[in-house]
Amino acid sequence: MVPLSKTIFKAYDIRGVLDSTLDAGIARKIGQAFGAAALAKGEHKVVIGRDGRLSGPSLAQALAEGLREAGVDVIDLGMVATPMVYFATNVLGARSGIMVTGSHNPPDYNGFKMVLAGEAIYGDAIQALYQAIERGDFKPAAAQGAYATHDIKDEYIQRIAADVKIARPIKIAVDAGNGVAGAFVGELYRAMGCEVTELFCEVDGHFPNHHPDPAHPENLEDLIAAVKNGDAELGLAFDGDGDRLGVVTKDGQIIFPDRQMMLFAADVLSRNPGAEILYDVKCTRHLGPWIEQHGGRPLMWKTGHSLVKAKLKETGAPLGGEMSGHIFWKERWFGFDDGLYTGARLLEILTREADPSAVLNALPKASSTPELHLHLQEGENFALIEKLRTDAKFPGADRVVDIDGLRVEYPDGFGLARGSNTTPVVVLRFEGETPEALERIQKEFARVILAARPDAHLPF
Repeated sequence: MVPLSKTIFKAYDIRGVLDSTLDAGIARKIGQAFGAAALAKGEHKVVIGRDGRLSGPSLAQALAEGLREAGVDVIDLGMVATPMVYFATNVLGARSGIMVTGSHNPPDYNGFKMVLAGEAIYGDAIQALYQAIERGDFKPAAAQGAYATHDIKDEYIQRIAADVKIARPIKIAVDAGNGVAGAFVGELYRAMGCEVTELFCEVDGHFPNHHPDPAHPENLEDLIAAVKNGDAELGLAFDGDGDRLGVVTKDGQIIFPDRQMMLFAADVLSRNPGAEILYDVKCTRHLGPWIEQHGGRPLMWKTGHSLVKAKLKETGAPLGGEMSGHIFWKERWFGFDDGLYTGARLLEILTREADPSAVLNALPKASSTPELHLHLQEGENFALIEKLRTDAKFPGADRVVDIDGLRVEYPDGFGLARGSNTTPVVVLRFEGETPEALERIQKEFARVILAARPDAHLPF
């Protein structure tokens, strides 16, 4: 029996290592606490699903037991992508759901992404579950909740295929990295009229081929080779639970999510002039002006899928996106992040064009770094950001955005330093109009970080 550890209750979800910080006993307690929280909001049904990890069946079963002990009815979708749980909370008359998933983490991880009464829970709401478990302040309900299974696949695929239309037939390659999206992507895109070549779409919790995380270029090498050497016009890659999308062109270019957002924003704004479009602090500085040029209002916001989802709801924005690959669709969809649906919308836009890769490659681009991590001890990341906030000076900067860490914008680029909400690191990202601008901005950040923390091992 694994003891309860506060460390698994993260900012946006719950995540732990099997038999170290997470097991069936913990899953059951999470079910009890979440069930009590659902009932307190007048919710009597909870949808659950799991990804393709080996620990999924036992954790999902224990979770269901905990929920039922709290007196909540459980609708079990079985093995599904995370967005299919979100979809179910919009169509099955149950506004709360829990997905058992380790997302893109290594095979020995698992966790829970949660929707409570129609809202993604994060921060204090997740801590409240931990506190309720620690206090042990729930008693078994007088009557146990009911248990039913439901196959959501056909409803999900038909809903997308009926609404999202491709303009012409297209051949695509898809790489699911043996994650759970592989069980659905081929069928979805064929239902839309695409010809699909599948790579690593057999669900396997060992992830034998490559890590299911399209944010890292090395995980896209197989897909790039397949698209370059085969007859596909485009490549789509998915993370372990299907809520993020990677895109590669015919000539092997990776179109990162902040550039994907340009395409999506232009399309959405053509029908919703003047709308607000959300994006997180990691995104390219070209995105804001692009949104304005296409008649929209750019709104930069904090990083974190739950935070963007909540802001989308608050503002009524039709579209939001994160550099990590979470794209949130309110226009024609339900406002949640969905890699499979995002791929469908991408195909709808690109099949209007003779050469999809040329359209993607023409999107504005700058010299930039991937996400870089400065590793520190627990809690030190936020202390360092706070010190930079008060002490650091950035001569020549146009503005400093401090909604989430520090994003320092220059006439020819930007630098970002923010404390990660999930691990004790400072996340850094840099962009410059030229390699020289990029190097200069990195040196500015090195200067202020080392002034605040002389022993820092900089990752650039």
